[in-house]
Amino acid sequence: MNAPVVIVGTGLAGYNLAREFRKLDGETPLLLITADDGRSYSKPMLSTGFGKNKDADGLSMAEPGAMAEQLKAEIRTHTRISGIDPGHKRLWIGEEAVAYRDLILAWGAETVRVPVQGDAPEAIFPINDLEDYARFRAATVGKHRVLLLGAGLIGCEFANDLILGGYDVQLVAPCEQVMPTLLHPAAAAAVQAGLESLGARFHLGPVLNSLQRTVDGLEAHLSDGQVIPCDVVVSAIGLRPRIDLAAAAGLVVNRGVVVDRHLQTSHANIYALGDCAEVDGLNLLYVMPLMSCARALAQTLAGHPTIVNYGPMPITVKTPVCPLVVSPPPRGSEGIWTVEGEGGDIKALCHDASGKLLGYALTGSAVMEKLALNRELPALLA
Repeated sequence: MNAPVVIVGTGLAGYNLAREFRKLDGETPLLLITADDGRSYSKPMLSTGFGKNKDADGLSMAEPGAMAEQLKAEIRTHTRISGIDPGHKRLWIGEEAVAYRDLILAWGAETVRVPVQGDAPEAIFPINDLEDYARFRAATVGKHRVLLLGAGLIGCEFANDLILGGYDVQLVAPCEQVMPTLLHPAAAAAVQAGLESLGARFHLGPVLNSLQRTVDGLEAHLSDGQVIPCDVVVSAIGLRPRIDLAAAAGLVVNRGVVVDRHLQTSHANIYALGDCAEVDGLNLLYVMPLMSCARALAQTLAGHPTIVNYGPMPITVKTPVCPLVVSPPPRGSEGIWTVEGEGGDIKALCHDASGKLLGYALTGSAVMEKLALNRELPALLA
């Protein structure tokens, strides 16, 4: 029997690659391996579930059995690979060797965890997949007060969603503004004001030192001496691409698993895409680049080598109280920002010395200008 194409991961990257590949090749054996339950869902929807009153089952789009049938594939759930042997084109699941024709790493990124003192570390919940979301929803039943660690994109999305779901939300983050690596300060101020208008309270600057149980819930002790009563804590302080198994197999890694424009790693027949991949120096944890990679890699796997191109990649942030679209300037570029508007309606534009648009941040009513501005933006990988 021919060795299968093996995809490790059944998130957006793994399943979308499998779909695109099956459009081009309906016969090559296909095996997907996942550490979770293999349900198909859209990860960006995890930060919309409370506002829509949807539990994990409500966010699931298909069970693994249905996906296996749709993709003419074998799907092995709750299965962790323990090693990769590039020289023999096989991977290991414990003592079991699995041969592959091509191996694709689509195992994503893991949540960054920071050590917290106290007797309640188990009350801190990362929400990185559907199973995490199910655990967190179960923990919030009958609870009201949520403390969010992190005020980046994910933290702000969860804050908006949890408030829409009826929760009291406070955010703690060691930064001067929300989304500090992504947003111009004027746009950040607009988003923060929007969330505050819903009732969110921000504690920007300190970090969480310890989490203690009390008679009626929890107490979060911050590094600046503040004590915040709460019932449950969400950790949204960032993601780190999963690279350990790739590094152990001798693949080149940096921030992510290093791949070229064909999404090939430093070893033939092993590819990577999605949150774990660093494509020509770019590790973009968003849906648009992932979809571009899935289409290009499917062609390559089907025998038509295709490099991936990234056009403009604007990011739509799900903070409905203050709509936000941002397109950060390309790495290494230098530009000058100009800001128009006031209150929740901010248009911040970044131009280079010759007047070419490099990036933008649009909030409120200004987001309606995104299509016109996108036409002026440079490609990220041309």
